[in-house]
Amino acid sequence: MTEKIPLFPLSHGLFPDGMLSLQIFEVRYLDLIKRCYQQQLPFGVVWLKKGSEVQVPGQTPLLHTYGCTANIRHFEQVQANLFRVICQGGIRFELRDTQAGPLGVWQGDVAYLPNDPEVELPADLQRHANRIGKVIASAQQQGQIHRLPIFQPYLLDQCGWVANRYAEALEISVEEKQNLLRELDPLKRLQDVDALIDQAD
Repeated sequence: MTEKIPLFPLSHGLFPDGMLSLQIFEVRYLDLIKRCYQQQLPFGVVWLKKGSEVQVPGQTPLLHTYGCTANIRHFEQVQANLFRVICQGGIRFELRDTQAGPLGVWQGDVAYLPNDPEVELPADLQRHANRIGKVIASAQQQGQIHRLPIFQPYLLDQCGWVANRYAEALEISVEEKQNLLRELDPLKRLQDVDALIDQAD
């Protein structure tokens, strides 16, 4: 079963529970974002494989296969044609097909992936949660927790949540991020993150 949702192609993507800050100024997205906020509807965030974030007449963007829904958590109208929004990552999906929609907003036929089951961190990977925990504790002590790009609750005992925070922060290729996003086993995803960190060190 697939569902049709509006798409927001970006050069960087989104993981479940991740934070995404956007400045909206294109006409095609002003209507979409206001409607999604007012009706509490999600939209889909997908990585661009080829093309531009800003609409170019006659250009059809090429999109990667896996994405994540985004739910608007904060909405601010700065000017008549400028919104600032903060979104939280929702459900992962596989993009099956795309079509041009109203005002140039791309529409995607998506099949949703299951949410992560609860899988506790094994002892040999606990150091990754500890590192995030130290960042959170430091921000709290300095009264800067509101500046931290991480939503509560902090699920530091869950493989999927910890893996996703690293997956969105690591400077790795889009293909590697896609592989992490589509991995259904949260422990395997965290093990893959662990291997990528080892490669970088």
